[in-house]
This record gives sequence, structure tokens and C-alpha cells, in this order.
Amino acid sequence: MQPLRIGVIGAGMMGSAHVRTITSDVPAARVTAVFDPDPHRAARAADPVRARVFADAGELIGHPDVDAVVIASPDVTHAALARACIAAGRPVLCEKPLAVTASDAYSVVEAELSAGKRLVQVGFMRRYDPGFVDLRRTVSDGTIGDVRVVHAVHRNAANATSTDDAGLVTGSMVHELDLIPWLVGSHLTAIRVESPVRNGFRDPQLATLWTGNGVMASVEVFVNAAYGYDVRCECVGTLGTVSLATASPVSSRIAGVEGRVVRSDFVAHFAEAYRIELGRWAGSVRTGSVWAADLGGPSAWDGYAAQVAAEAGVASLASGAIETVEPGPRPPLYVA
Repeated sequence: MQPLRIGVIGAGMMGSAHVRTITSDVPAARVTAVFDPDPHRAARAADPVRARVFADAGELIGHPDVDAVVIASPDVTHAALARACIAAGRPVLCEKPLAVTASDAYSVVEAELSAGKRLVQVGFMRRYDPGFVDLRRTVSDGTIGDVRVVHAVHRNAANATSTDDAGLVTGSMVHELDLIPWLVGSHLTAIRVESPVRNGFRDPQLATLWTGNGVMASVEVFVNAAYGYDVRCECVGTLGTVSLATASPVSSRIAGVEGRVVRSDFVAHFAEAYRIELGRWAGSVRTGSVWAADLGGPSAWDGYAAQVAAEAGVASLASGAIETVEPGPRPPLYVA
């Protein structure tokens, strides 16, 4: 089979990283097209891989030299671009979040329902991280009994995109809002979000989540923690506890984190997850099945459900109350 020809929309940090990963680690695919509103940035990503620079995202999506699309543009553009890919019949890997509002995310679901097929995978790459895969396997096989509590931590040294109260939930905490249901095998039912910061940007934020199978989760998201990028997770069950495994320890200059893996950014931290995600997505597209249950690919519905939870979290941060999470029934198209 010929390599899958991929067009990448957005040539910033994430898009450029995807271009490099596809080129070096995904033999089933090659990048043939790049679009970014900044033509110089697009050229920097495209030139090393001899891809064509497009002046318009719609032109890239519809071009015959593009088989599938990766969306890595700003969050606010995701839903419209995903709908354009569905209209053109193009399989698409859309970086998280699927949209910045639940209604926009649902518009992507509606577009797939109208098309009668699934073309969208959402870039919740943690589902592909070997550490999180092992954690989920231990939870699923009953080694620690029935899970009762999950503790999750998500810290960035600095974040240029999640810069306000709502954006921290919809753009950063949204990872945990997808991850926790995936880990424990049940949907979210309620959320409460609080912060110790009273004035200005409320960072960090602490969330309590409840799931349909009786699990409670605590989630700390701190997007300007200064010392580095740090992700932790522990699942506590009736027979024991299991924590997310880390790679070989590296030294840190910050007191209290000696012996932990602390990297400067999420791309470096989850490099293996991105490699696996892109490889499996490209392979599924080439074989005609964009999403397959055994690959764990997050669907447009998963992206929508996470955004429903995020909106409830934003409402809770404002109200101080526990807010319900109600995405509605999962359509048959999204039932494995």
C-alpha cells in the first residue's frame, strides 16, 4: 500500500511536532501538505519534509493529494475544520479539545451522524501512553479490586493557551475529563471545581469528579507550576493501589521533586504516546477503519462528552456548587 498522504493544519508547537513524528516514526504515512496562517511558520514545518504549503485550510482539506488531515490549529478553529473534513470525506485526527463549547463539539457529532460514518478521532493522546495503558489494564483486571478513588495531577511549567479560568478547564483539565472515565470504565456524572486563588487567574484548580460506577476522583491542574511538566495518577481500590509508572528518574533543581521525571513540556513527556497515536490512526485509516475499539481511539462523541464535563466544571468554578454532567445517550454510531 502507498503511504497515507497527510495534510497538517497548524504549524505551531503541536503541528510541527506531528510533522516530525509522522516523518520519522510513522512509515505508513507521509506529510504532503501544511497550512498555517503564518506562511513562514508553515514553510519551516513543510520544507524539511518537502510538503506543499497551502494558503487556505479549505483548499488543503479538499486537495486530491491529501488522504487525511491532522488538525493542530488553535482550539477555537477545531470544530469548523473537523466539520469541513467530514463534508469532504476526509478522515481527521483533531487535537483536543474537539471544540471550545459543548454545542460546537456536538455539531461535529451531528455532522458524522448525518454522514453515517465516523471520520474523526480526537487527540487525547494519554490513552496511548504506555504508562496509562498499563494503569488501565491493572484497574480492569481486578488486581486492586473495585476502584473507589482516583487521584490525578497535571502541571505545566507555563502555558500559553490556558490563560483564563474557563480556558484552564476546557483546554487543560479536559485531558482528565476524558482520562478518568476511560480509566475506570464509566461516564462522569458530576463535577465540582475550586481554586485557592481568589483574584485574577485562578490557577491552580482542584476538581472533584463523580462517575456512574461510584468512583470519586480528585484532579489538580496547575498550568504555571514553574518547575516543569509533571503528570501523576493513582487509582485506589478495595484490594490495593496502583500508580502511574514513570521513566528513569532525572535530577531536578527544585526541592521536593528530586527523583521524579520532570520535563519542560508535554510534547517531550508524551513523545511515545504521540508516536503510537499517530501510527495507529494512520494504520486504521489505510485499512478503512478510522476508529476501532481495540485501538481505543477517542471518538467525536468522546470529545463532546469531555466538553460537556468541562462546561459543567466552568459553571462550578463560578457557582461553587456541584454541577451535573449530562451529555445525553450515546448514539449507536459511537457504540463499539
